This record gives sequence, C-alpha cells and structure tokens, in this order.
Amino acid sequence: MINIVLFGKPGAGKGTQAEFLKEKYNLTHLSTGDIFRFNLKNDTDLGKKARVFMDNGELVPCEVTTAMLIDEVKKHPDTAGFLFDGYPRTLDQAAALDKFLPTIDSSVTATIALEADDEILVARLLERGKTSGRADDQDEEKIRVRYQEYNEKTAPLIGYYKEQNKFHAVNGIGTIEEITERLTSVIDNL
Repeated sequence: MINIVLFGKPGAGKGTQAEFLKEKYNLTHLSTGDIFRFNLKNDTDLGKKARVFMDNGELVPCEVTTAMLIDEVKKHPDTAGFLFDGYPRTLDQAAALDKFLPTIDSSVTATIALEADDEILVARLLERGKTSGRADDQDEEKIRVRYQEYNEKTAPLIGYYKEQNKFHAVNGIGTIEEITERLTSVIDNL
C-alpha cells in the first residue's frame, strides 16, 4: 500500500494535483476539505464543531479532524493506497496518523510539499473565492490568518518527516502539467 501525504499552504494546488495523482497511482484521495464539507453539509456532530473554526479561518483541532479522517479511511478497506490532501496539518495529527495507520497494516510512504510564495497563493485563493462560494477564500485577512496558522502549526511537519526520510519539496509554481510532472518524478523514485 502506498500512502502519500500531499501538503502545502491553502491555494498551493493540492486538490488540483491530487486529481491527477489519484488516477495515475490508483489511490483513494482523502481531501480534508471535502471531508469537512461533507460533514458540514450533512450537519454531523463533527461538522458542527468544525464549522466554528473554519468560519474564523482557523485550523480545526486535531481530534475533530482525525475522527473525520479515520471514519473516511475505514470506508475504503480494499484501496491500493491513500493520497492524504490537507492531513496531517500539525505534529499531533502526524503522530495520530502514524498511530492509526499500523492498525490497518500500513504507514506513510512519503510526504510531498507543494511550495509557493504567499502573495501568489493569496491571489489564487481570492480568485477561487469568486466562484467557489467559500467564505474563507473571499477575505484576504482570513486567508492570511490561515497562513499564519500554517506557519505555526504545519511547517514543523517538515522536520518531522525529514527525520523519517519521507519529506520531499516540490515547486508549486508553474503550469498544472509542470507541477504534475515534478510530483510524479518524486513518486516514481520512491
């Protein structure tokens, strides 16, 4: 089983790239954003808890996010592997994932970070917000709060996965095709 953690700041292109990677490598794509939206739309207990944080542009606490993710993983017992998009975002979540995956005889194969300049990403998100309907993509101040959260809570994952020799950085600026090529080059050489 191959399990790839794809991470980067909001707007880095994780969702776009995940669409290509899941097809190429026959992976089950688990987007934290999609999982959140499902729980929000269906007004689940976890969705109600998550809404408060998301509406303020904050990251959802580890326990809530992890519970949602585990529920989703359990729906796919026969998968060839997972593409984690937006999870883990904190050291606590990474530790929770490392604790959970062995219960299904698995582990994280590699983490790949899409790296890009904040100003480019802010512009991407504001543009996406015009059509996505997502309130957190329409307010520059909330976007910057999300980046501050990322820098404080997610950036430490780089060291965590480097220690495990599982971290790979990829330039997230360029055409979709160029970025896909960079990502597949990393995965093909694992």
